[in-house]
Amino acid sequence: MTKSIVCLHTLSPRQQELIREAAPGYSLILGNSKDPDLAMLAEAEIVIGWGKGVRDTLLKPESPLRWVQTWSAGIEKLPLDAMEDKGILLTNASGVHAEPIAAVIFGFMLLFTRNLHTAVRNQLNRRWHSEGNESELTGKTAVIAGTGAIGSETARIAKAFRMKTVGVSRSGKPVDSFDEVYTTSQLQDAVGQGDFVINTLPLTEETKQLFDAEIFSACKQGSYYINIGRGATTHTEALMEALNSGHLAGAGLDVFEAEPLPREHPLWGMEQVIITPHCAGATDRYADRLVDIFIENMKSYLKSGAPARNLVDYSRRY
Repeated sequence: MTKSIVCLHTLSPRQQELIREAAPGYSLILGNSKDPDLAMLAEAEIVIGWGKGVRDTLLKPESPLRWVQTWSAGIEKLPLDAMEDKGILLTNASGVHAEPIAAVIFGFMLLFTRNLHTAVRNQLNRRWHSEGNESELTGKTAVIAGTGAIGSETARIAKAFRMKTVGVSRSGKPVDSFDEVYTTSQLQDAVGQGDFVINTLPLTEETKQLFDAEIFSACKQGSYYINIGRGATTHTEALMEALNSGHLAGAGLDVFEAEPLPREHPLWGMEQVIITPHCAGATDRYADRLVDIFIENMKSYLKSGAPARNLVDYSRRY
């Protein structure tokens, strides 16, 4: 009997062909995450993506589901406890976003150092004006919370600007392109060095509202905060207080505690804040990179019974 892989996202003909070549003995069925075919999912051994209303079908005792490959790096919205109890292997899309998100991070940093964000506003008003305080990235320090794919790519590029790079991770282990790495418990010490404090962290019980008033007060006077990780890792009120007081010079934010950010939210009106609508990871190469991860994992799954890349540790929630 042919086993099935159900993908709940759009794949090009070439991407479909690559998956079928990597998965002999499996049929590939395309579904829709917004309108999933539950009967089809009830027969799936492997699912790529997730969708609203699929939980009960996929987690039934008789479900043959063995492995879920998410379409996102974040997994906090999945029924993790139930999936762990059922022994379902879970892999995420970590690594897909490194290049586009690093580009957004440097977009924020260059906007701030060269006052390009105010230049755009001046252009809209036909105003010929410079603040006269333009700076540069050379010699600045980037403190990057999270030394995974996104953090490492950011640190690698920072070296091209001759920046100092300080990482923060759970283990504090050395990582290429970082001059030094602190543990998460040393975050307060680390952020004090940063001209830019960059948050790339996933949302876990340990990181929820990790960036609070205490951390922002420990930041260097006049530094910038960038968050492209998860909105709930930041205490928004504490961030706004640090911005309003001038302790932080600005913030580049792609993620928020409430999304979409409500139209009446004060952050919209703060000229020292640059907002993007949780699109830092978007790229026309997204599906190609996701399929590359899946194919690598499919080969490992067929050989050893488990995917080798991006396997989520349920106890850590990433």
